[in-house]
Amino acid sequence: MVAAGKDGDKFLPYDQRTGGESVVYFTRDLSGNGLEKVYNRVKEHIDGKIAIKLHTGEKNGPNIIPRPWVKQFIADECPDAHIVETNTYYKGDRYTTEQHRETLKVNGWDFCPVDIMDEDGTADLPVKGGKWFDHMTVGKDLLDYDSLIVLTHFKGHTMGGFGGSNKNIGIGCADGRIGKKMIHTYPGKPQWSIAQEEFMERISESSKATVDYFGDKITFVNVMRNMSVSCDCEGVAAAPVVTPNVGILASRDICAIDTASVDIVFNMKDKDGHDLKERMISRHGLRQLTYMHELGMGNMKYRIIDIDDGDKEITLDDITSGLKPFE
Repeated sequence: MVAAGKDGDKFLPYDQRTGGESVVYFTRDLSGNGLEKVYNRVKEHIDGKIAIKLHTGEKNGPNIIPRPWVKQFIADECPDAHIVETNTYYKGDRYTTEQHRETLKVNGWDFCPVDIMDEDGTADLPVKGGKWFDHMTVGKDLLDYDSLIVLTHFKGHTMGGFGGSNKNIGIGCADGRIGKKMIHTYPGKPQWSIAQEEFMERISESSKATVDYFGDKITFVNVMRNMSVSCDCEGVAAAPVVTPNVGILASRDICAIDTASVDIVFNMKDKDGHDLKERMISRHGLRQLTYMHELGMGNMKYRIIDIDDGDKEITLDDITSGLKPFE
């Protein structure tokens, strides 16, 4: 009988983690220039036809990655790239392709092609070593690309606890009708019937299908800015931001970049990180990290390299000690 893991509501201290270390690059420069600088450290194998998976948000969402940053990034780094998305599982402004295209227009994603990957159907990718899935159904256009840049607005999430790179592709590449249903819903049960550790494991297995498909031609960037406890799918209804802005992280290891992002939040003063920490713990979201590690997707240990200071290796304290309260 398949059973979910445990302890998704418990933070695992660094000295209790096993396995190797990966490199995570960091800049405090929250701008298009910062995005370019940190990406340049992890772009080694990105070539061919390039997809950029990011959360384009519901109409007028206040916290998404600023469009001018992304426009500059694409123009300078990958001018032929396409932003890629899939339709939503919930009925909202991105439920159908027609609604989705209108929302993209409202939010200003009109400076490059945007591929709604499940517009014309789906494809199945194998899930190697999964316990919930042997495959994941994704938007079929995902298979048209040679490389994938996972450009993530790191924030909270109503069900996942947090939305990092893992959630961005685990839910975001799954198509809107089949794949997302596999992750969220028991047959014959309410739409959002899967939660806590099992939900985190299903996200991670879905994410693994995409990670394995691209191999070394995938890389990850997490933007730690405007971090509400709400996902960008909540748009203007998102909870107010109370967590300080941090900077931008990049890595070629999906587990390491999400773990480092979570660790930064947990290393903040309680008054700064309390709400986001509580969201992660209450949803058992930390199981995303331990299960990615169990699936062989990467490391929970890492070295953070400060590209603003001559590639000096820095600590979590170095990052969080000077944070300014969000305004």
